[in-house]
Amino acid sequence: MANNGTQRDGPVPISEEAVLEVSGMDSVPEMGIVEQLWETDPIPKAELRDSVFDAVETLDFDAVPDGGEVAVGAGSRGIANLPTIVSGVVDALDDRGYEPFVFPAMGSHGGATAEGQREMLEALGVTEARIGCEIRATMDTVVIGKTPVRDVEVHADANAAAADAIIPVNRVKPHTDFQGDVESGLSKMLVIGMGKQRGAKAAHDWAADWSFREMLPEIARLHVENLPIAGGIAIVEDEHDDTALIEGVPPSGFLDREAELLELAYERLPTIPFDELDVLVVDRMGKDVSGAGMDTNVIGRIVYGFEPDPPKPDITRIFVRGLTPASHGNGSGLGSADFVHADLFGELNWGDTLVNVLTASTPRAARIPPAVETDRSGLIASLSTVGVSALEAPRVVRIRDTMRLDRIAASAPLVEEARERDDLRVVEEPTPVEFEDGQFADDVLETGDH
Repeated sequence: MANNGTQRDGPVPISEEAVLEVSGMDSVPEMGIVEQLWETDPIPKAELRDSVFDAVETLDFDAVPDGGEVAVGAGSRGIANLPTIVSGVVDALDDRGYEPFVFPAMGSHGGATAEGQREMLEALGVTEARIGCEIRATMDTVVIGKTPVRDVEVHADANAAAADAIIPVNRVKPHTDFQGDVESGLSKMLVIGMGKQRGAKAAHDWAADWSFREMLPEIARLHVENLPIAGGIAIVEDEHDDTALIEGVPPSGFLDREAELLELAYERLPTIPFDELDVLVVDRMGKDVSGAGMDTNVIGRIVYGFEPDPPKPDITRIFVRGLTPASHGNGSGLGSADFVHADLFGELNWGDTLVNVLTASTPRAARIPPAVETDRSGLIASLSTVGVSALEAPRVVRIRDTMRLDRIAASAPLVEEARERDDLRVVEEPTPVEFEDGQFADDVLETGDH
């Protein structure tokens, strides 16, 4: 599919002067630094390669001919150590005498173009030079069957379907649009990622009538039955987004074992440690952070219109400052914000964003919030709309993104709460927020241990 989107200026931002005048405010709460204390046991980086080889060793290759081609699926999510894990799978297959190649399994991401998807892999460090094999990117699919009741065509990447074996590599984690026994992981990579734009669009279209929690398992079974899937490499990460588990999952375990791994992933999911906030400041959103730009399990807002919001957290206003480079301009999820920094619009590719929201049937994900010209005006605009009583002791948090929550900036009332909790540590006492020309003058959230 051709990408006809062009870079265009976003809406005219609200000036800082106008925000201050209309809001009647000119100051923001003092902020301190709080760290979350998690007990984690990640796989040491020196042992990652061996863990990958062990995972591949558990898979059954009896049906794969000597020297056969094996398609290794890699997606667009931000997965820790992804180049190391993918290259480890490639090397393990090469050692067995097979001919591996990597294919992008990311639905419509990258503007639904082969080159765009290749570029997204490269932005994540998955390059041919790094992984030691060819990357075959295409948007062409083949129909491998139809669902028994609804007669929905099931699509699969044409290059992968033509291989002698297929091994998806993906992180198992809570999904941003729904809850079920199987959410984001190997099965979803088969149905949505490997289905490319056509498969992803069909799945999201039907989800309104046929819930994701029922649809994903049914279509995943068709992939397992009709494609030469040797198994998958499942990854679970800890609260610091470090690799906690790498496991080879046979095709027969894609649903049952993945459901068990999902329970573990929920236990390790990092969240904001306060259930009620007046304002959340997010330094960056992006497709490598979450398929929804910001993880809905973290912000408590779902942009997919057919599912209810999570019961917590309850956040009154969200101000987003920027977009990750690895998103390549895809701003899907923008509609979850209440205010955004004008600089973010300069990073957007509206064409890629539109392709993504049309494929996912989530037009509200691309709704345009008011734009402000500075960080100070974004924070004040947010505060000025939370109500009078909230301003007596405003509950404000600033985070890097919804994946990295070990170190957060918090206003004084939250710092006081943190002192009484065993799972939190106050690192810096609240001090006035420093600005330079209206922008945050510090990078306090980038100086943590992780």
